Amino acid sequence: MRTKREIRNEIKETLLSLDQELYQKWSKEIIEKVISLPEWKNAKTIGITVSGKYEVNTEPLVKTAWETGKKVAVPKCHPLTKTMTFREITNFTQLEVVYYGLKEPIESITVEVPHNKIDLLLVPGLCFTNQGYRLGHGGGYYDRYLTTYRGDTLSLAFPVQLVENFPIEPFDIPVKKLVTPTQVKNCHE
Repeated sequence: MRTKREIRNEIKETLLSLDQELYQKWSKEIIEKVISLPEWKNAKTIGITVSGKYEVNTEPLVKTAWETGKKVAVPKCHPLTKTMTFREITNFTQLEVVYYGLKEPIESITVEVPHNKIDLLLVPGLCFTNQGYRLGHGGGYYDRYLTTYRGDTLSLAFPVQLVENFPIEPFDIPVKKLVTPTQVKNCHE
């Protein structure tokens, strides 16, 4: 089996080479599926990462959440403790670009949202199995956060991000649903 590093590098290359038109089409199809889900409709507070250059475009989801009266909480990483908290944003100007181009909330002008107040958490990743396991960027922030999070979880994935398998660790926690341009897959029994 290939190593996690090999898989990460291969998926990153594939994502960076995606045709822009296809990227936009797939992002739009995924977003349409997400906003039709009961988990989305019923959620009062959404935990979501503002997407980077090769991830499913989440900005339209953030805007839709605001337009429908939902709170939006974006992760803030704390590298010294390798932990993550979520902070409410009400507009994109409350974000700053940090390491690796991540967009995170500015702590001085945002308020922390406790994990038990987030109804739906959109969990990012580089690639995913059909069972909902994800391979992230390797920092382990979401793995640690998910150990105490009890709400609904889903991940957004382009077809090229679905893989047969990769090394699963004992601490890996699968998401409940995986949303692709063509399907919403229930990952838990």
